[in-house]
Amino acid sequence: MKKTILIIICSLSGFALQPTHGQTTKNIVFVVMDGLRWQEVFNGADTTIINNKTFVSNKEKCMKKYWNSDVAARRSMLMPFLWSTVKEKGQIYGNRTKNSFVNVKNPFWFSYPGYNELLSGYADKNINSNEFGPNPNETILEALNKTDEYKGKVAAFTSWDAFNDIINEKRSGVYVNAGFEKMPDGVAGTSTALLNKMQYHLPDIFDGVRLDGATFTMGFEYMKQNKPRCMFLVFDETDDFAHGGRYVDYLNSAKYGDEFVKELWDWCQATPEYKDKTTFIITCDHGRGVTTDGWKSHGTKHEHSDETWFAIIGPNTPAKGEITSGQFYNEQLAKSIANLLNFDFKANHPIAEGIEAVKAK
Repeated sequence: MKKTILIIICSLSGFALQPTHGQTTKNIVFVVMDGLRWQEVFNGADTTIINNKTFVSNKEKCMKKYWNSDVAARRSMLMPFLWSTVKEKGQIYGNRTKNSFVNVKNPFWFSYPGYNELLSGYADKNINSNEFGPNPNETILEALNKTDEYKGKVAAFTSWDAFNDIINEKRSGVYVNAGFEKMPDGVAGTSTALLNKMQYHLPDIFDGVRLDGATFTMGFEYMKQNKPRCMFLVFDETDDFAHGGRYVDYLNSAKYGDEFVKELWDWCQATPEYKDKTTFIITCDHGRGVTTDGWKSHGTKHEHSDETWFAIIGPNTPAKGEITSGQFYNEQLAKSIANLLNFDFKANHPIAEGIEAVKAK
């Protein structure tokens, strides 16, 4: 198990900052929904799974909440912000029924390798375990935190405690709040003590993985208080509920994730430091199987769990809506962020090229 929504507000590279040439993206919110399948993102709830009593005990209630025979309406019921504001003003990749393909490049198809790929731009074949330990690869977060402009303005809030290692908090200096970590006194203003206490008063249903509502609320309050330039949020419930075969809870968590992104977007658009200066990226770290039972799992034993998706919205990204052709990879997102921010992202490893279409010429 492991886990997960990213918010990155980024300008990437621990190295040379280039001229902006009229660029308006100054921040990035990077949100990751762990293991959320592209099938639900683009098609909405899956009746093959809903009709299986093993995974859905109250079919009628689930259908009322998430089912419509029209696919556009159905997916909007699950993720209304994605299919309204993001579709209208941004770009959404990964609908394989429309020849838009997104995949992970790493050969393992599970979380630590997936997050390393997303953040470093490098699908490192040596990272082959969720218990790998401190990441030897430099992430865009670390590179950003090395610059004078962004030092101390990079933060990560995640439900899974592995991110202290994935981001290599000790080496990178990036502030990481993962799992059931407490925030330092006052870091979220007067709410700090209450939020620290609140996370321990919620059910520990995933054996040490914090519930996403707590991760989001703590991260959002930190953001309001500290105005980070790079904020990374990872939500994990979609993966954990899927592993447990709890399809309705999986759908509910996807919907909550969409609501979290909307709340962050609305706040950014009402806050001078972020309004029309912030790009949001929403994605996942891996896919899942596609069989009636296989949707619960991922990894190389489960065909198609290398299939992913991502969405992007911001001042430099042309409004193209749902992308209908092309092959893309998760490893391309790190350099894409760097390109949006006009940073020369260099690291101690190879970095995949970015996606040209996400930035206006």
